[in-house]
Amino acid sequence: MTATEQPPDAAEPVAGRYELGGVLGRGSSAEVRRARDLRDGDLVAIKLFNAECSRQDRTRQRRELELLARLRHPGLVGMRDGGAYGDQTFVVTDLVEGPTLARRIRDGALDPAEVRRIGAQLAAGLAHVHAAGVVHRDVKPANVLLGDGTHARLADFGIAVAIDGTVATDTGCIVGTVAYLSPEQARGEVVGPPTDVWSLGLVLLEALTGRREYPGTAVEAAVARLHRRPQLPADLPADLAAVLRGMTEPDPDARPSAATVARQLAGAARGGRRGAHRRAARHRRDSGPRKLLLAVASAVLAGVTGAALITLIPPQSGPPVAVVDVPAPGH
Repeated sequence: MTATEQPPDAAEPVAGRYELGGVLGRGSSAEVRRARDLRDGDLVAIKLFNAECSRQDRTRQRRELELLARLRHPGLVGMRDGGAYGDQTFVVTDLVEGPTLARRIRDGALDPAEVRRIGAQLAAGLAHVHAAGVVHRDVKPANVLLGDGTHARLADFGIAVAIDGTVATDTGCIVGTVAYLSPEQARGEVVGPPTDVWSLGLVLLEALTGRREYPGTAVEAAVARLHRRPQLPADLPADLAAVLRGMTEPDPDARPSAATVARQLAGAARGGRRGAHRRAARHRRDSGPRKLLLAVASAVLAGVTGAALITLIPPQSGPPVAVVDVPAPGH
């Protein structure tokens, strides 16, 4: 890691090494800019976290540095450097030129062959993440970088957690993007790798249809997945439909692992018995219908992306769980 130095200005390279360029995107807690590494001339992406942030934010920043430092895979955006620079934390990653999957979907639905390829690449990346003991928790189109179109990469591990960690933050909030939350996330239960598999399933379904499966407000999106399964297009190839159906099983223990999904989408193991990820410790849910009492509050996060919507959903037991809908970054 780079040692603490003075904060950047327009003329001074970050940490004496990274010459800042244009802004690639902004979020509620950080700005991502193009930069040049003056040591080797490479173009990179540098994520500069806001200087005015809470202790909890700084804890998440340190956690992101630690997580990225041990993840190396073609399906992930690779970390190059990171550390403290004055009052700011920074992370330097590979620069992936090209659109996000979110931007690509805005141009229209993708064909099944392209979705297979992208899905296999992302699932292989998630399998590596899970093998390292990490759950991403925020798999969504805006976090998928397509580059030149030959290989998709998953980015932004800012809210990832260790598999043996808890789902909630210190304030009792579940952090994620409501449109892609798994049912167990929406219920406030402990999450594991199957949560990422569910979210990736929704991402691939959106790529095929050109629309979100669970649209609407944070309340509507969070509750809808507790009442109905995702609806697959009738004309979807049977084998692809079978993979997506398995990825979006309501029971997390019935979903295939990310590694199995990668093999299935790559065509290496079609028609076989679907692998299931088993976890010893999980919250049990009632199979019968439940009445949900909902209360909504909104909180405005610092930054240019606007507000995050906080939804209170009563779990099976204990106090209500707050689900925070994280705004998508500008890139």
